[in-house]
Amino acid sequence: MKSRILIKIGGRAFEDERGFRELAGAIKANKNAEVIIVHGGGAEISQALKAAGRRTEFIDGIRITRAADIRIVEEVLSGTINQRISSWLEANGISGLRMSGKTGGLFIVEPLTRNGRDLGFVGKIKQVNPAVVIEAIQSGKVPVISPISANETGESFNVNADSAAAALAAAAGCTDLVFITDVPGVMVDDQTRVSLTVKEAQTLIANGIIKGGMVAKMESAFAALD
Repeated sequence: MKSRILIKIGGRAFEDERGFRELAGAIKANKNAEVIIVHGGGAEISQALKAAGRRTEFIDGIRITRAADIRIVEEVLSGTINQRISSWLEANGISGLRMSGKTGGLFIVEPLTRNGRDLGFVGKIKQVNPAVVIEAIQSGKVPVISPISANETGESFNVNADSAAAALAAAAGCTDLVFITDVPGVMVDDQTRVSLTVKEAQTLIANGIIKGGMVAKMESAFAALD
């Protein structure tokens, strides 16, 4: 029986081709694994917005995305980063298929609010249509997915990549959800926690020990487990 593994790659986790060469080798070595990749790109988005004179603001690790920002965010995620990851995988023997949350209506979203605050063009996934992804992996392709998605009228929205990964992992019946990131994990008293229950993680969030972008990762893990 094949395992189905969704790997979410953070923006700084793999900064050059070497990491993708190793990932390609691991995929080729695991013949019984179907692999899906969802990627972020926070650092490059911040750089592009800064170059355009735009201000970056986060709430619990989620980027506020204004109307003037969404075009830039989409160009970076669905264009630059998605193309680069796909090209590096192809160069190392993996047949990838470029996608975004807009491909085949993969993710249908609605505006996300946080603590009653409007985040602009940030989407909350309300429907997942995984058929396009399942079709790709069954044909031997590795989907490489940007989290940019659309609402029911086709407007583009920025979706947190951790949330997108969790929603797709559940909808596509994945056996594993893996977050590859540039931090070692959840730190408590300067020690990395090897494992956490949902209740423990929720307590650490409430106490402000888990904060920033790690909140989004934990909430995504909760959603995937549910």
